[in-house]
Amino acid sequence: MSMHAKTDSEVTSLTASSPTRSPQRPVYYVQSPSRDSHDGGKTTNSFHSTPVLSPSGSPSRQSRNSSSTRYSGSVRPGSRKGGQVKGEKGFDAIEEEGLYDEEGGRGIPRRCYFPAFVVGFFVLFTFFALVLWGAARPQKPVVTMRSIAFDQFVVNAGADASGVATEMVTLNATVKFNFRNRGTFFGVHVSSTPLDLAYTELTLATGTVKKFYQSRKGHRTVSVNVQGVRIPLYGGGVNWSSENGKLTAPVPLNLNFTVKAKAYVLGKLVKPKFHRKVSCAVVYSPTKVINKPISLKNSCTVE
Repeated sequence: MSMHAKTDSEVTSLTASSPTRSPQRPVYYVQSPSRDSHDGGKTTNSFHSTPVLSPSGSPSRQSRNSSSTRYSGSVRPGSRKGGQVKGEKGFDAIEEEGLYDEEGGRGIPRRCYFPAFVVGFFVLFTFFALVLWGAARPQKPVVTMRSIAFDQFVVNAGADASGVATEMVTLNATVKFNFRNRGTFFGVHVSSTPLDLAYTELTLATGTVKKFYQSRKGHRTVSVNVQGVRIPLYGGGVNWSSENGKLTAPVPLNLNFTVKAKAYVLGKLVKPKFHRKVSCAVVYSPTKVINKPISLKNSCTVE
């Protein structure tokens, strides 16, 4: 009994030196392999349970160090492959170098971003421009001939600039036609080639269309004055019948010109052009009243 008896001073010193612990703290165990024995050069792996305090407690440095898994088995040469170290019993430890796939990070280099963007932009822009051009092509303007009115048609004897005697023609007339823009999303700038009023191959009078702009889905009536002053015939009008400078028989004439329209759909990059060729067969009749319009509705072809 005297061997187990302790003095009050010993009990007091033990109580003061022992650490204070919280009551009812759960304890967790972590198994770690360790080397227990060596038998004939072979390594035997065993596991030891190391107590670790719960997160609510205040574990010491030793318990924190023992909470991590340690591998104490031997590593054979050549067993490192694919970023892993394999032990004799098949336990794997993944190295940090193997966390990333060597071939997984390949892509477009940064220096190629800008050229790729420029090429892609031009491809998309060209495609968009082609779409606009293709959409605008079928929307050709419409030209409808209306009438022609002769203000003057006189044949007199005379001489040309070189003094050759011949008959001279003075002609003045007004041509009207209707222009309609069928474009749904663009306007057009309109002009024309000279309007030629001719007898066979001899041009007797000419005129031009004043340039104008026609808005989308708009139309207007265009009036053009064609005239010729003292045009030498050189025997071209031998079959004409005239009296005191006035014709007494009908004279067949031809009216030819081309209407030009240009649209700026996308600035000067996309500008479709439209041409409408007009040909009319006109018959001047001296029996009709001067300045009276002659209908050209059924006398013209527009291409």
